[in-house]
Amino acid sequence: MKGTVLVTYLGIIVAGIAVRQLDRWWFSPRRGRHQLASLRDVMALQRARANNITPVLLLAGHWLELLGWCLIAAHGGLAEWMASALAGAVKFRHLQEVSHFAVHGVLTRSPRAATLLAEAAVHIPLGFVPVPVRRRRHVREHHPNATVIGADPNLRELHDAGLHAGVTPTRFALALVYPLTPAGLAATLRGIANNLRTSTARWWRLAGFAAAPVAITAAFGWQATLCLFVLPRLLLYPQLAWMSLLVEHRWWDADPIEGPPAVVEAARCLRLYPNNPVLALLARGTWLPYGDLYHYAHSAHPAVRWNYLPAVERGIVGTPAYTPDALFLGGDSAVARRHFSALTGKVVSRPGLQRGPLGQQERQRVA
Repeated sequence: MKGTVLVTYLGIIVAGIAVRQLDRWWFSPRRGRHQLASLRDVMALQRARANNITPVLLLAGHWLELLGWCLIAAHGGLAEWMASALAGAVKFRHLQEVSHFAVHGVLTRSPRAATLLAEAAVHIPLGFVPVPVRRRRHVREHHPNATVIGADPNLRELHDAGLHAGVTPTRFALALVYPLTPAGLAATLRGIANNLRTSTARWWRLAGFAAAPVAITAAFGWQATLCLFVLPRLLLYPQLAWMSLLVEHRWWDADPIEGPPAVVEAARCLRLYPNNPVLALLARGTWLPYGDLYHYAHSAHPAVRWNYLPAVERGIVGTPAYTPDALFLGGDSAVARRHFSALTGKVVSRPGLQRGPLGQQERQRVA
């Protein structure tokens, strides 16, 4: 690929990044003079800035980036194909997390606009379930029942992948990369088929799902379809989403306690990379985007948009007791090692909430 052509395609990607920054700028807590000293302050600022325009630009920016990567894959070689496949997986993770906040009703000012945007830009082209179904499963079934056996659909998904009591080291290692295994690929294919069957408008959704690879093939060729849709959607994106799921909660050693949301969630959430800004920044840009790194703050206050979760974590909620510095490698504190120890009966813990700067009045304030 000629240098001038590559620069042009990279320019399209940069343009997409720039377009989606408009939403980030509009909602930024650093824009203007605001003191986010309480949850009430955060919610007031979020409501004041809610709109239906910048989220459209946000999603359009991601698809513009995908367009640039399609061009690179169509006119490049092996290195460009590999880079495009990884970029496609990351873009799908970003799109998934944007739709996640649409499900929570904080993407746009209008709930109807959020549903339409999430459907048109994420759920239909990627073969996800209809937004109302996702809302029921995630908001009504998962959030109140996180880590509860028999009630949490996410925990059931982990169990079906082989993560259950008494798991062997080999089976556990395979479960960490479950989406990349033949069984995981089969589960992904079944999941897409089930997603398309969930809606009464199944043929319409099927046509919408098929439109993306058909359009990419027609415009850019099979290489772009393989690198920017097939491999990301069936293998790479599911693995990134799976890694995200693994670090949401202390799935098998959480202690059920009662109290305000921040206290309850501190007993079952974790906070990855609290002391490693480099890895935290990398995660936020790739596999833990849009507030996914701040899952504890999100779990305690799910009505907060991702832009304000860092402020919520710093000054209002605090951090949970378990704050690992690694996912797979990193000694006894790594998430994978702790999960394995919990599944084999080697972990007994009593978590507590590490207070934020607002101190001991937190229990009353966030109730």
